[in-house]
Amino acid sequence: MTLSYSTNESIIRLLVGLLFFSTTYSVDEVAAFSATKMPGTGKTTVIAGASGYIGKSVVRESVRQGYNTIALVRDKEKVTSKEGEALYGQFFDGANVVECDVTNPDQLTKALEMIKSQEGNEIDAVISCLASRSGIKKDAYAIDYQATKNCLDSGISVGARHFVLLSAFCVKNPWLQFQQAKLKFESDLQNQSSMTYSVVRPTAFFKSVSGQLEVIQQGAPFVMFGDGEVTRCNPIAEADLATYLVDSIVDKSRENEIINLGGPDEPLTMKKQGEMLFDAVGKEPNFFFAPLWLFDTIIDSLQWIANTFDSEMFENAAETGRIGKYYAVEDMLTTEPDEKFGTITLQEHYDRIAVEGQEYDPYTTMFAKAPE
Repeated sequence: MTLSYSTNESIIRLLVGLLFFSTTYSVDEVAAFSATKMPGTGKTTVIAGASGYIGKSVVRESVRQGYNTIALVRDKEKVTSKEGEALYGQFFDGANVVECDVTNPDQLTKALEMIKSQEGNEIDAVISCLASRSGIKKDAYAIDYQATKNCLDSGISVGARHFVLLSAFCVKNPWLQFQQAKLKFESDLQNQSSMTYSVVRPTAFFKSVSGQLEVIQQGAPFVMFGDGEVTRCNPIAEADLATYLVDSIVDKSRENEIINLGGPDEPLTMKKQGEMLFDAVGKEPNFFFAPLWLFDTIIDSLQWIANTFDSEMFENAAETGRIGKYYAVEDMLTTEPDEKFGTITLQEHYDRIAVEGQEYDPYTTMFAKAPE
């Protein structure tokens, strides 16, 4: 979830907090690329947000499908440090990694121009996996809207053919600032005619429904809201979503379309997710039910303080509370056959991470510690 994909586990973390008050190049070094291409398509893709949860899987899938893959990252150390190599090296093998700040439109355009200037390196597609972390208004409009628009504008300026946008299913019923920012960009994308596009709105990522793994392994209960039957979802695996995004570059049926997308599972309530997770770790189910009214109490209190003292900090805290409530009461579910994709089920994911562990993420992994 990037924030837009976080669901119940990140909500619980949020609620607790509120209650207690490859080869890497710089932009200037892109010109030194040799004009070699991966075997296969002979076409170039540029992936923004390449070091993010879905972005790095998209990089790997793009390379696998034979594209000359350019991965844009804000901080190359995340990929090239000793820890970065150990964590992410498998995702960037075969890709050219370019350090570029996508919030800087001039730097971004310069990078794409340099990529295009290499003989035979016309840019076939730009894939944006950008998403704000916090979801508050300032971050949402800086990333979900403006940085993503920078990618579109720069892509147009260098003659890129197709734009693939990783959006979010939740924008269909927008309450929140980051949803409004995403919709604003979707509107801009639809209203231009220089590039064809595909907008993909996934329901939820496996990461966003896996955050309680560590705590239940330690004997804690699985925390849910209401009776655990309030919401339903069919999340999608990162590998399946990456395949769908890269396939969208050439799939004409997805051209100039907005597509809601979930995984292969039947509707899963939060209680069912908990039962599946307990089964994966070999423990008897143990649940704690948190009342939904806590959200309104917290949000109203924070908003009152924000209004009374004209406080941006408390306004942001209230928005974070609204984000938590949204995912506690809204379904993230697709039911139509053409809106379900992939082969990896949530139970298969749980069974795997119960043995192998999962990537640390402070936004979705409850009370876990970062790697030493």
